Amino acid sequence: MNPLRERELMLTRRQLFGKGASAVGLAALGSLSAAPAVHHRPPRAKRIIYLHQSGAPSQMDLFDPKPALAARFDEDLPDSIRKGQRLTGMTSKQTRFPVAPSQFKFHRRGQSGMELSELLPYTGRLADEISLIRSMHTEAINHDPAITFIQTGSQIAGRPCMGSWVSYGLGSENRDLPAFVVMISRGTGRRVDQPLYDRLWASGFLPSKYQGVKFRSGGDPVLYLSNPEGMDRGMRRSMLDDIAQLNEINAKDFADPEIQTRIAQYEMAYRMQASVPELTDLSKEPDAVFRLYGPDSRKPGTYASNCILARRLAERGVRFIQLYHMGWDHHESVPRQLPPQCLDTDQPSAALLLDLKQRGMLDDTLVMWGGEFGRTVYCQGTLTPQTYGRDHHPRCYSVWLAGGGIRGGVVHGATDEYSYNIVENPVDVHDLNATMLHCLGIDHTRLTYRYQGRDFRLTDVHGELVRPILL
Repeated sequence: MNPLRERELMLTRRQLFGKGASAVGLAALGSLSAAPAVHHRPPRAKRIIYLHQSGAPSQMDLFDPKPALAARFDEDLPDSIRKGQRLTGMTSKQTRFPVAPSQFKFHRRGQSGMELSELLPYTGRLADEISLIRSMHTEAINHDPAITFIQTGSQIAGRPCMGSWVSYGLGSENRDLPAFVVMISRGTGRRVDQPLYDRLWASGFLPSKYQGVKFRSGGDPVLYLSNPEGMDRGMRRSMLDDIAQLNEINAKDFADPEIQTRIAQYEMAYRMQASVPELTDLSKEPDAVFRLYGPDSRKPGTYASNCILARRLAERGVRFIQLYHMGWDHHESVPRQLPPQCLDTDQPSAALLLDLKQRGMLDDTLVMWGGEFGRTVYCQGTLTPQTYGRDHHPRCYSVWLAGGGIRGGVVHGATDEYSYNIVENPVDVHDLNATMLHCLGIDHTRLTYRYQGRDFRLTDVHGELVRPILL
C-alpha cells in the first residue's frame, strides 16, 4: 500500500476514536501539567525522600527486640505460632523450623526509650525524631511482587509507582529538574542480591512525564545527557525546535497527549544539561558534610553519597527522591552479612535527618526507611551458635518515618514473642502509602486517574491513616 494513503486511513480511524474527543483530551492534558499543586488539605511535607532497603532487613535483629528467645535457641517454632501460614520454596522442605534468637543487643535510646539494635548507633541518636512502626505486613512472600506492591499498590507490574502518583498530583517546584528522581546503591553485606527493574519507578498508565529519572554514578549522571561529539548547545536547541514543530503537527492530527509529553521531556532534558552537572558536583560541599555522612560519602554511587545528593535534590524542590539500597536479602550468615549492611546505611540515614534538620528542612521533608517485608524468626538452613539465616516473612516487619508531619519518638504496633504475628495495631502497605500521601496534603481516595473505564488510585480500594504517628 502507498505509505501516504496508509497514513490517511490511519488518520481517519484516529479521528473517529480520538480526534473527536480532542477537546476533552487536551483539556485533561492541561489539567495534568497545570499549577498549583492538588492539595486536599494543608500539607505538612513538601517532598518525600524514600530510603528503600531492597531485600528486606531483619526486623528482629534491628528494630523488634525479643530477648526471651535467647532461652529458646534451636527449639522448634510452635505450630500455634506459625498457624499453617505459607512458606517460601526455600524453606518449605525443611523438616523443622528452629528458633534463631538475634545475636545483637538492643539499647533504649532517646527520651522516648525506643529500643534499637546496637547495629544502629547513629539512628539511635535520633530516636526521638522517628516513628517506628513494628506492625507492618504485606500480602506478598517473594521479592518481586512484594517490592512491586509497596511501590505501586499492586503485586502485578504495570501500575504507577508512588513517585509517579506524587509528581502527577503535585507537579514540580523546579522546572529545570524532574519531579521524581531515583538513585541505586549496592550494599557491602551481600554483593549478589535481588535485581531492581526500571518498571519500579515507571509511570504505568499515567503519562510518561511522571516516571522517575534514574541518576547514575558513572559517566553522564543521566543517560545521553551530554551532546554527541560535534554538536554544540546551539545546534541542540535548533534540533529540538524542529522536532517540536513536527510533534505539534502530529499532536493536532492524532490528539495523543503522549506526544505533548514527549515535547515536554525533550525540553526538560535540554534544561537538565545545565542543571544536573551542577547538582551532582559535590566538590563544593564542606568537609563537615562528608564527615557527617561518613567515610563512604566521597565515593560516587554509594548510599552515603546518594544521601547527600538526596538532600541537594530536596533543596532544589524535587518532589520525590527514591534511594534503593541493595543487599538485605540475608538467607544465610546473618551475623556476618548484616553488620556491613548497617555500616552502609546507619550513619548516612541519620546524617540525612540531621542535615535536613540543621537546614530547617526536616519539618517539610518526609523521610521513610524500610524494605518490602521482614525475615523469619526460624533459621533457614543449618542453625549453629555462631550463625543463622532468615527466610522471607510478610506477616510482620518494621519501618520508620521522620520529618514532615510525623510524630517523633513513637513506637507503633507490636508483634508476638516470636516476632512472627502482629498482636497490636497492624499496618498494611496501603495504610502506609495513604499516610505518606496525607503528609503531602493529599487525600489518597481523591488522587485518581481514569484508565480503561476505571478510576485508579495508589491505594486501590484500601488504606487507613496511621493517625498515632501523625502530628
